[in-house]
Amino acid sequence: MAADNASLILQHHRVAVLGKTAGMARRQFAQLVRQHGGAVVELTDPTVNLIVLGEEDLPFLQADEQEKWFPDALRKRVEAGEVKIITETQLWHRLGLVDIEQGIQRLYTPAMLAELLKVPVTKIRQWHRRGWIRPVREVHRLPYFDFQEVAAARRLAELLSAGVSPRALEQQLAALARYCPQVARPLAQLSLIVRGKGLLLREGGKLLEPRGQMHFDFEAVEEAPEPKALPASPAQLMDLAAELEEDGRLAEAADMYRAALAAAGPTPELCFQLAEVLYRLGDLEAARERYFMAIELDEDFVEARANLGCLLAETGQYELAVAAFEGALRFHPQYADVHYHLARTLDELGRHDQADSYWRTFLELAPESPWAEEARSRLNEA
Repeated sequence: MAADNASLILQHHRVAVLGKTAGMARRQFAQLVRQHGGAVVELTDPTVNLIVLGEEDLPFLQADEQEKWFPDALRKRVEAGEVKIITETQLWHRLGLVDIEQGIQRLYTPAMLAELLKVPVTKIRQWHRRGWIRPVREVHRLPYFDFQEVAAARRLAELLSAGVSPRALEQQLAALARYCPQVARPLAQLSLIVRGKGLLLREGGKLLEPRGQMHFDFEAVEEAPEPKALPASPAQLMDLAAELEEDGRLAEAADMYRAALAAAGPTPELCFQLAEVLYRLGDLEAARERYFMAIELDEDFVEARANLGCLLAETGQYELAVAAFEGALRFHPQYADVHYHLARTLDELGRHDQADSYWRTFLELAPESPWAEEARSRLNEA
């Protein structure tokens, strides 16, 4: 963003900070605002027209806490559009100090990463200070992490929740760095497991202490290695998501698919797989949107159209379901399953004459289908 355009972002604005900024000290922030033609005021100042949420201790603004942070008069001005609210990251982005998108990678502030992993933001800052996660850039001391660091942070959360103490983890990661100097990011790239209160490295069918001493791997004899190395590429993220899905760990699978989306951007197949998991989790609204996105990215993705139609029919949106099924048949007229689902949906709408033709086509295409008897019974009744 050009400097003259950036200046317009704060020009004539009366800016208040809610919380503490992570990117710079209060005095530096006030100086920056003044340089861009604005002024910093208290939250209670009646002239305030822009509120910046500081990300050092980003406040939670649920409905039941709004009264705590906003007096009635200020809240009414926010609701009326007289006062705007943005995050610290959004401000830096608008001033041209940071580009939130880098190619296909999304960057995460500590607050974003904490929300993604459902851990306190203080933990993220501790891990950053220890060097366990490394930002790809910093803007006025505010770190930004890419998807590889998301993987490392997720692994950290798993290891610490499994009972490894921060001190032991720091010592053993340092030992791993000496034992595997060619590995830049051991948390994301190596297969580490917890035994007792320590870490073991799984390498070539062997279990090694961080210093290289071998252990016999009883687990490898009895069952598949667990946990597996956290992947460091979008393809590996998708593979792990698929394995988690197969194991019935659906919430974790959804998170891993989202991590792959953050890493590589949306693809039809990835959106479809995430939609499937979200559907199984019962999050039908989110699943619907992912099916729509898969179709937008690839209009002849007929399975996505079919599954979208089924979801819409299940939620009583029959007319929309009919449109989805008809769209699938435009690309694949011999899709037997869609004829079946479309026939049932038309019956629900009372359009029985139209449904008859789809029941018949379904039987012609799939006479041995498990649904064939239902189709025959329905046509006999007609």
